[in-house]
Amino acid sequence: MKLYIYDHCPFCVKARMIFGLKNLPVELIVMLNDDEATPKKLVGQKVAPILQKDDGSAMPESMDIVRFIDKSDREPLLNGKMNPAISDWLRHVNGYINKLLLPRIAEAAFAEFATPEARSYFRNKKEAAIGDFAELKSHAPGLIKKISDDLRQLDKLIVKPNAVNGELSEDDIHLFPLLRSLTLVAGIDWPSRVADYRDNMAKQTQVNLLSSIAI
Repeated sequence: MKLYIYDHCPFCVKARMIFGLKNLPVELIVMLNDDEATPKKLVGQKVAPILQKDDGSAMPESMDIVRFIDKSDREPLLNGKMNPAISDWLRHVNGYINKLLLPRIAEAAFAEFATPEARSYFRNKKEAAIGDFAELKSHAPGLIKKISDDLRQLDKLIVKPNAVNGELSEDDIHLFPLLRSLTLVAGIDWPSRVADYRDNMAKQTQVNLLSSIAI
């Protein structure tokens, strides 16, 4: 199977996670950010991730891919109960976090930005959606303090380092990609349980953190 992704994309991380958790082989194909032809050929629109199955058929939507792969061997891993407090925390943080993340993603060394055109495509689309990146970067210190405060609240919710609620669930699939994205941001204060969970999930899912290219 092939998984078409962008490395920076948290939705793509969700799809990558289930392959790592189940230790299943998959060929990762990083598309250039301005490549509209490939995803449109596969599923009719520019989206990521896209799973191309062994029979050649293609499936978009990260959670559809997660559930398909998790149940494909009839031994699903994501059996744990979900905690509404995790959803509430994610909803709160997602209300502002792109203002911190997107300007950094646009500058970072991701394979989907291998050409100047691909990087400009991303920047232009995202600035049109959330505002001028230079202006947003001027607010970064306040946003870093805000996310550090919010991570301290998350710290209280983590039950085990290998599963946020004690047993693997879809909450892990939603939470880890955001934490992985945040490793791109230098200067965040990581509480111990959140850091342990972040690092443990990276190992379990075989998805690299972004600390080495943090800005």
